[in-house]
Amino acid sequence: MEHSDAALSIARPPRSQTKRILLTVWLGPKYMKNRQPFSCRGSLAVYNLGRTLLSLSMFCELVTGVSEGQYNFFCQGTRSGGEADVNIIRVLWWYYFSKLIEFMDTFFFILRKNSHQITVLHVYHRASMLNIWWFLMNWVPCGHSYFGATLNSFIHIHMYSYYGLSSVPSMRPYLWGKKYITQGQLLQFVLTIIQTSCGNGYVTAVNGHTSSFSSLENNVNPRKQRKD
Repeated sequence: MEHSDAALSIARPPRSQTKRILLTVWLGPKYMKNRQPFSCRGSLAVYNLGRTLLSLSMFCELVTGVSEGQYNFFCQGTRSGGEADVNIIRVLWWYYFSKLIEFMDTFFFILRKNSHQITVLHVYHRASMLNIWWFLMNWVPCGHSYFGATLNSFIHIHMYSYYGLSSVPSMRPYLWGKKYITQGQLLQFVLTIIQTSCGNGYVTAVNGHTSSFSSLENNVNPRKQRKD
């Protein structure tokens, strides 16, 4: 178990990646200001399909691991699930890596000149989640960490499949589930707060992030998505 933890932990905090994200958010719109937007339609379809399949794979693996380890909903101890913990750690490493992949959302916003979608909430979420999951993979790589990743992977299956279909203009009139995805995200915040109520240091950090994330969401004005 210790060998697996060491192999899958990430030695250096993602400071450079975070700086690149913030620098791209600042310089990207300036670079595109006097340029025509890119369509990226084919790239978006492939990207969203890939993210959907990755989320589906992580969700199935996490549910299997949680079932095999007989994880508790509240306060599952770190390294208390036996061999199932090893599988959970491996999947959560991919979940951490997916937080870096998700920066492509921002990159596509910039290329398509949808800068109105790069909100404070969006930037805060991208930068903070990468760093939080670096911390978790080094200190709490299994156990109680499973819940948020499992629920978020389930939400992302539906979210990225919706985005993938919406990148095909002929499919847009038939899409109707966006409001349910938003409701699912709000429910995710509530369930995460409830599930992380056992009160250790990690839980306090996650609750603080979740609460501030929800607060930011409530203060961001609704914005229409660009259709091209």
